[in-house]
Amino acid sequence: MSEPYSIPLHEVTDHFGLKIVTKPDNYDQVAVFSKDVTRPGLPLAGFFGYYDGTRIEVIGKMEHLFLSQMEKEERASRLNAFFARHPVAVILTSGLEVFDEMLTAAQNNGVTLLCTTEDSCPFIAALIAWLSVQLAPCITRHGVLVEVYGEGILILGDSGIGKSETAIELVKRGHRLIADDAVEIRKVSATTLVGSAPELIRHYVELRGVGIVDIRRIFGMGAVKETEKINLVINLEQWVQGKLYDRLGLDQASTDIMGIEVPTLTIPVRPGRNLAIIIEIAAMNNRQRRMGINAAEEFNQRVISQMGVEQ
Repeated sequence: MSEPYSIPLHEVTDHFGLKIVTKPDNYDQVAVFSKDVTRPGLPLAGFFGYYDGTRIEVIGKMEHLFLSQMEKEERASRLNAFFARHPVAVILTSGLEVFDEMLTAAQNNGVTLLCTTEDSCPFIAALIAWLSVQLAPCITRHGVLVEVYGEGILILGDSGIGKSETAIELVKRGHRLIADDAVEIRKVSATTLVGSAPELIRHYVELRGVGIVDIRRIFGMGAVKETEKINLVINLEQWVQGKLYDRLGLDQASTDIMGIEVPTLTIPVRPGRNLAIIIEIAAMNNRQRRMGINAAEEFNQRVISQMGVEQ
């Protein structure tokens, strides 16, 4: 993993369609490091304890009303003290009027001032959710990520084992491709991993003997997806004669990815096995398990009960 994680401020502006009121000369070099977003109620009142200038500040109707009730001199003083702390950016929501004193303070201190017509609460929620993904710790794994019946399936295995071919077959059966060959995995919370494809190879699949295939153009927009949670890892390996493979599913293996344990299956590959159907069943079974339905345990209980009756 590479740290610290950051994104350019202009990506936030572009993604949310924010209007730029004023920006410093180094606007294109300004970076956002924190996924936290705050409303500067106490700083505007003069209290700066624990103030974090790496956060984006959002001024809503309450803060705006508080400032509007001040005399111009006091408002200018409060705003200048606030902008002098150099927040990474200040955003006015709800289409609120920009005070002259606010514009002057932002310009004098080299702070980006933005505005939006969106209300504060939904805008902040959307901004935090988006920043949580963009700034999450990230690693790249060699594999394929597909969405099957709403489950994010990360398919791993040696090169040439058939991961891409299996992904194509799943897409033909109505499922969706997220990434082929390289999967960027982000830890967006203590329990959630989200996978996506690097921008360069997004929507493309490499098939040996055929070449590069554009899944979006061949199968349509419904065949691809930008991101997906990782709910299950499937390891494909060559069938080894004599090796004991799990036939009941009582013992649930897992794979540690950035400190999160993800349920894992190992599927042996040999001619005649339809991997797409097997992965579909694995996805549905994993979904049932997450809903509290465990067919393996139910079957085991039946066997134990039957043995007790026979004895």
